[in-house]
Amino acid sequence: MTAHRRITDPVEAMAQRVAERVVDLVLDVVDLNALIQRVDLNALMAQVDLNALMAQVDINALLARVDVGALLEQVDLNEVLARVDTGALIDRIDINALLSRIDMDALVEQTDLGAVIARSSGGAASEVLDAGRSQAVGLDQFIDRWVQRGLRRKKPAPVAPRALLDGEDTPPAPQSGAPPARPGEAPAGEATT
Repeated sequence: MTAHRRITDPVEAMAQRVAERVVDLVLDVVDLNALIQRVDLNALMAQVDLNALMAQVDINALLARVDVGALLEQVDLNEVLARVDTGALIDRIDINALLSRIDMDALVEQTDLGAVIARSSGGAASEVLDAGRSQAVGLDQFIDRWVQRGLRRKKPAPVAPRALLDGEDTPPAPQSGAPPARPGEAPAGEATT
């Protein structure tokens, strides 16, 4: 190492430290917000050659320093989405190209069509079965009333099998003279379906 370098290297290092300290002191004293308010940004931007500036900026290095998570936390996505014109967005989508990218065979393989058909037809079948049972009960009651009338029975038929009546012979007769309604049966004089 030469004598000249032995003197200049420590002096340069000391000058660098002094410059950094001066910048720190100036920044502590200066109100940057007030300084920025005094700058005419339009005039400044008119003098800046953005293409030359962008050519000197390493975008990848700049983006590597950005904390995207912190940036996204400050964004109100509902407000952003409220400004999106979904109609125009959908108009720009080529539905045929989108659908051509779907593997329908794989989609059908993943779908249990048997279970889907069983669920949809099972509900309809149970409704038909319930309706048939309801009609059978109504028909049974209709036939029972006509048999009671045809046999000209004075006492109404029991509402349940005798073993289930707990020793009761028959329930009291209705005041209107019509036979009593059985479980699930409309009272006498009302139409049944």
